[in-house]
Amino acid sequence: MLLLPDGRPARAAWPLSDDLLHLNHGSFGAAPARVLATQDALRAEMNAAPVRWFAGLPSRVASARTPIADFLGVPAGTLALVPNASAGASAVFQSLNLPTGGEILVTDHGYGAVVMGAERRGPLRRARVPLAAGPEEAAAAVIDRFTARTALVVIDHVTSPTARFLPVAAISAAARKRGISVLVDGAHVPALIDRPLDGLDCDYWVGNLHKFACAPPGAAVLVTKDGRDLFPTIDSWGSPEPFPSRFDTQGTLDATAQLVAPRALAEIEGLWGWDQVRKYTEKVASDAAALVASAFTAITGEDHAVDVGMPTGPMRLIRLPGSLGAAPGAPDALRARVLDELNAECAFSTFGGQGYLRLSAHAYNTPADYESFAERCVPALTAWSRDLS
Repeated sequence: MLLLPDGRPARAAWPLSDDLLHLNHGSFGAAPARVLATQDALRAEMNAAPVRWFAGLPSRVASARTPIADFLGVPAGTLALVPNASAGASAVFQSLNLPTGGEILVTDHGYGAVVMGAERRGPLRRARVPLAAGPEEAAAAVIDRFTARTALVVIDHVTSPTARFLPVAAISAAARKRGISVLVDGAHVPALIDRPLDGLDCDYWVGNLHKFACAPPGAAVLVTKDGRDLFPTIDSWGSPEPFPSRFDTQGTLDATAQLVAPRALAEIEGLWGWDQVRKYTEKVASDAAALVASAFTAITGEDHAVDVGMPTGPMRLIRLPGSLGAAPGAPDALRARVLDELNAECAFSTFGGQGYLRLSAHAYNTPADYESFAERCVPALTAWSRDLS
């Protein structure tokens, strides 16, 4: 268990409900209380003098970019702040000048909203990557789908539905040799990996700061070496500015999450250090996956462990029993039911016709959280699966 300097458990730094099992940091994150207090103070300043606030906001956003870029290990001039990773991807899609007959290559692990954005922009081609595929097999599964028509590859750094890494560096290098542009969707990656763009030669990279980096919702990054043709999804008075300054002005959006994102990064570093948090959450998630899978097995007699080729540190999959969570729309319905009836926040997904529970941990999670889930929720989920048979 991680402790605060005064000896209290780490969870005390977050304003989470005491009786809520929050086992899904990977979806919407959770910001520490002191970060939220800073954001509240900024919102009060905004509402007390709106004209003064919005007139001075672009310079504040620009100032926030530098410590965020330093944290990610990229030059500040290559990084723009956006509301979320999907907004960054949309900015890329709207800038594309696809050649006649040009295609966008995605994988079957792609995040639904980003894939829909790509599909709206041009014809899609899909690469199927086995869940258990290691780096070489996964890279080959994507690279072998390159054709003369491939104009853009959209590849997840960490996949949302299947909680695995993809070999983005190898795929980007192969695409570069063929003159194919690459967008890496790193939605989960900021703070999950130290300096995640080191050794990665891609054209565009997007990542959320509200997930493992613990900023409030509304803060994300778009990184690119050449932003000449990139513009925010909202046209505003910053449009004549060069990249990334043109992204600092996006009308009357509440940008306080972006302004406090550096505070969130510093908060975790000051309490425990990011390296310590990464080591802790990887162990907690690994142990939790084994515990929960065993709890299902004790009831069903089946193996619920999942062979993931490139597993992430704090995110793990467990196979659900029977057809639970496997049908279209079932994961969201199951998430809502577990929250309503079991008071637990969890993520569920379907891949290859199989339903999965996706656990994700942060500093406030403890082994006791997953022991409680195994005791209270696993029997209920197993019973619900039997109702479907």
